[in-house]
Amino acid sequence: MSRATSTAVAPEGIDAPAVTAWFATHVGDARPPLMFSLIEAGHSNMTFVVTDAADHRWVLRRPPLHNVLATAHDMSREHRAIAALHPEGFPVPRPLGLCSDADVNGAPFYVMDYVDGVVVRDADEARRSLDVPTRRALSRSLVDVLAVLHAVDIDAVGLGDLGRREGYVARQLRRWLRQVETTPDLARPELRVVHDHLVERVPDQATTGIVHGDYRLDNCIVSTGGEVRAVLDWELCTLGDVLADVAILLTYWSEPGEKSQALDNPPTATEGFYSRAELLEAYAEASGRSLERIDFYLAWGAWRLACILIGVQARYLAGAMGDKAPLEGIESFAGRIDGLVARAQHHAAQVP
Repeated sequence: MSRATSTAVAPEGIDAPAVTAWFATHVGDARPPLMFSLIEAGHSNMTFVVTDAADHRWVLRRPPLHNVLATAHDMSREHRAIAALHPEGFPVPRPLGLCSDADVNGAPFYVMDYVDGVVVRDADEARRSLDVPTRRALSRSLVDVLAVLHAVDIDAVGLGDLGRREGYVARQLRRWLRQVETTPDLARPELRVVHDHLVERVPDQATTGIVHGDYRLDNCIVSTGGEVRAVLDWELCTLGDVLADVAILLTYWSEPGEKSQALDNPPTATEGFYSRAELLEAYAEASGRSLERIDFYLAWGAWRLACILIGVQARYLAGAMGDKAPLEGIESFAGRIDGLVARAQHHAAQVP
């Protein structure tokens, strides 16, 4: 699923005896002793690979160790989303159980199946695992899977009350501005200017559906044939304006030769992946939706990610992800945030 560092001693965030006891009750085929490996990726919820004596593997998700945001890191929300989507055939790991009792492991957690495949986190992995035609096929698969998600009947799958249906983008503008303004040491005054411009120009919400909230290539497990096998990281999922997911995908999507990137060493900057224009065309075709107001959403997407990275940077500097959490990439946050702010300003200027 991803690179992981194994240790005979349980890493921070895991009470090995208590979690092993929970597995004995909820994952009947698990054979102790269990080994726990912290995946070396991600800057929010903590993800562990769990391996038993028979070399079976599962994945455990839990919140960060400290500085948990009041409305984020909700394990029950993640578990509920994949539990509703898996029976529909949507590509998510099969959920095996949710532990809402914080006394077991210091915080709620849930466990799901381990899905074999590749997580394409950077350009090196893209070149190593996918040839040029496969990168193109994967681009289309990402778009098609997103269109399927946005077509899910939220009431039929039992997610009709997952969140407020209307006003998603306006709520997001308020939420992430609050986060920036509560981290004064890392504040960027330009973000308030972009916020004020956008908040007066929020489009009417044409379609309400499931919004993943962090849909991007490296939040998917993919096959070497270019197919999305599982969509991961549902911590930000809710109901709302589905075009937000399109903006998020394009905010992370880089093209060859660009100086400013949302990710370090971005995978989609390698030859073969769709351009942003091709992604938009493919989504419009797959979904049948109008993208005439896409500049607003692209401005919002870049602005939102800049706000998120400021919060992530603050949590890492405060040690919220544990003493052993990798710090690679943190030093680049300032430049990445600068680039996102510039992109938000550019797209905002196109919104009358």
